[in-house]
Amino acid sequence: QVQLVESGGGLAQPGGSLRLSCAASGSIASIADMGWYRQAPGKQRELVASIGSGGRTNYADSVKGRFTISRDFAKNTVYLQMNSLKPEDTAVYYCNANLRVWAGGRGDYWGQGTQVTVSS
Repeated sequence: QVQLVESGGGLAQPGGSLRLSCAASGSIASIADMGWYRQAPGKQRELVASIGSGGRTNYADSVKGRFTISRDFAKNTVYLQMNSLKPEDTAVYYCNANLRVWAGGRGDYWGQGTQVTVSS
């Protein structure tokens, strides 16, 4: 089995910062892309940021310049540093990893989600 465990969500004031972490564990042979998605009430899940196995990053336009994604390859962990938070960043944030397991096969795995609320 594979598990993605997220941490670091919570409440922040507008203009504040939060840092999310997501650690992947289990029978993992290799990980390609890792990323963060979010889903606000009544809206579809959307990509926030992703980082490939070579370190290339991709960001949604709405978070460029404010959020930074990084990755610790040795720990199979991905981070999302969120600065200058806005109320519209409020959502459940989900970690995603595209990985190959030792038993064979590749697929997308998801964390359980962590709530981020930006409010004064």
